Amino acid sequence: MKKPGLLVAAAAVIALLGGVAAMQWFSANERAAAQASKAAQARVVTVEVGKAVKKSVPAIIEGLGTVTPLASVAVRTRIDSEIAGIHFADGALVEKGDLLVSLDTRALEAQIRQAEAQLARDQAQLAGAERDLRRYTELVARQSTPQVNLDNARTQVDVYRAAILASQALIDNLKVQLSYCTIRAPISGRISQANVKVGNLVRMADIQPIATINQVAPVYVSFTVPQRALPEVRTALASGDAPVEAIVPGESRRAKGSVSMIENAVDSATGMAIIRAAMPNKDELLWPGTLVTARLTLRTDDAVTVPAAAVQVSQQGTFVYVVADGTAHVRPVKVARTQGEETVLESGLLGGETVVTDGHLQLNDGTRVNPRTRQEAPARKAGT
Repeated sequence: MKKPGLLVAAAAVIALLGGVAAMQWFSANERAAAQASKAAQARVVTVEVGKAVKKSVPAIIEGLGTVTPLASVAVRTRIDSEIAGIHFADGALVEKGDLLVSLDTRALEAQIRQAEAQLARDQAQLAGAERDLRRYTELVARQSTPQVNLDNARTQVDVYRAAILASQALIDNLKVQLSYCTIRAPISGRISQANVKVGNLVRMADIQPIATINQVAPVYVSFTVPQRALPEVRTALASGDAPVEAIVPGESRRAKGSVSMIENAVDSATGMAIIRAAMPNKDELLWPGTLVTARLTLRTDDAVTVPAAAVQVSQQGTFVYVVADGTAHVRPVKVARTQGEETVLESGLLGGETVVTDGHLQLNDGTRVNPRTRQEAPARKAGT
């Protein structure tokens, strides 16, 4: 009887010791959790912040564009002849009416002299025929010659008059061809290099032109926009205020112009519509064939903007962290559009709020923060 009693007593002692150990373990965990909670509440996260600003914001459509000349002329010959002179420098700026090319005129000038001699002969023959006509008229009146002689004289006069007209037409035609020997600029613009030089024979059938002139002021910038944007583009064009800015890669200056036309059909394969903007280009910033970034301003809205880095995305939608009294709070927002480094909000903020732009990963709703602006960050790093 003593042995079973000892076993029961030993089991009771073991159970009592286990309970005491368990109570000590749970108590230690509770103290650790409480300390962690206090540490979390006391933790301050350093974040970069920016301002929500209410201002006038342009609604912009951006697309890849190409600079195309307003007019382009291939300088060609209209007669077969030899080049006698090139009167422009390669790549020069030429004005309308400037002499560009001279062709050999000797053959045409000789033909003109020959035609003028033929005209003089026809005029002399006409004068003789008119004298015969007057003489036969007097003779027929006195019944001294048959009527047929008078009729023949009249016919001869008409023949020589027609011959004079033919000779004069031949001279006029030769003079027109002679004018083709002097090639002048039909438009103002930049001319290419001369593809053929003095002494070369040029023909009307030549495929390669003598040179090409591109009008560079003004020029067109052609770019495409999605068809869903067409209603807004047409509204802006109808209001007479559809400014376009062209950005050339590597160039700090901006070329400005306005929409001149919308292509009359949408490309069914891509769903894109071609927009053409006229740019004055007086400083020749835009060069034909250059790829540029075209920005079309559709309208200007009064809205709240925040730095684009401030907007975060969750399963519930877009939100920002608003800093107030040293604490970050989640604020749901609705995004209208993003333009460069700014995001335009449709709703959620009133303007003037301070929002977190960097350090979001360490934040929760209610986290204490130490805000600093982006400009302060390099100074702090330099002082460390």
